[in-house]
Amino acid sequence: MRLSESELRSRGAAFRELHDGPEPFVIPNPWNAGTARILAGLGFPALATTSAGLAVSLGLPDGANLLDRETVLANAHEIVTATPLPVSADLESGFAETPEGVAGTVRAAADAGLVGGSIEDATGLPGDPVRPLAEAVDRVTAAVEAARGLPFPFTVTARAENFLYGRPDLDDTIRRLQAYEEAGADVLYAPGLPSADAVRAVCTSVGRPVNALAGSQQPALDVAALAACGVRRISLGSTLSRAALGGFVRAAREVLDHGTFGFVAQAPPYGDVNQWMTHG
Repeated sequence: MRLSESELRSRGAAFRELHDGPEPFVIPNPWNAGTARILAGLGFPALATTSAGLAVSLGLPDGANLLDRETVLANAHEIVTATPLPVSADLESGFAETPEGVAGTVRAAADAGLVGGSIEDATGLPGDPVRPLAEAVDRVTAAVEAARGLPFPFTVTARAENFLYGRPDLDDTIRRLQAYEEAGADVLYAPGLPSADAVRAVCTSVGRPVNALAGSQQPALDVAALAACGVRRISLGSTLSRAALGGFVRAAREVLDHGTFGFVAQAPPYGDVNQWMTHG
């Protein structure tokens, strides 16, 4: 099912407005239609895809360039059509080596029904994991120009990946985010920031909304603490998918190691699950 232009305009506008609300919002990351419906039924206002959650659901490791654009956008479309919520996608590094290719990915994301997407400055190369700044800026610029050419609001999130790839350089991360802001990115994101001070430094150094990854700070910061740092959006990344896997593994180990079924008491009732799938 392809979304109409009016539906895309409605979802795109709703997603933009969430970033301007009085409090930050949490955007959870489903990995298929079923988990999208559950999250919508629980009351979340928007959804984002997860490359890690998708990879594991397909029996693949994350971060090894094993997911292609077609697979990622097909999964995104599945999530888009499962609920009426706006959806933003993890578009990784744009699935392209050129700025023109990144622009093509943004247009393809829009065709899939997405109203937002993130572009990383990672290379996928173990020995040289982060792109030179000028090259990364050109790619963000291309993504923004492609988004502005769409007939509905498409929110571009630019990601600085230093802390995920063993480069804990806060000053360089801030320089990158400032450059991406200048290039027109709507939201700025540095996953893996290790502390409240680092999150606060990023938020006070840029003028666009900042997305923070929940659970990466030590000690972990809750919604109120991230709000106090200036964060406008909080994503859960792969954490929900890993939490689901944790429950699955604990249940399986209980059966295998103890021959008991205590985990059943923690499982949602069959009727609730069916209701989520019907009304999600």
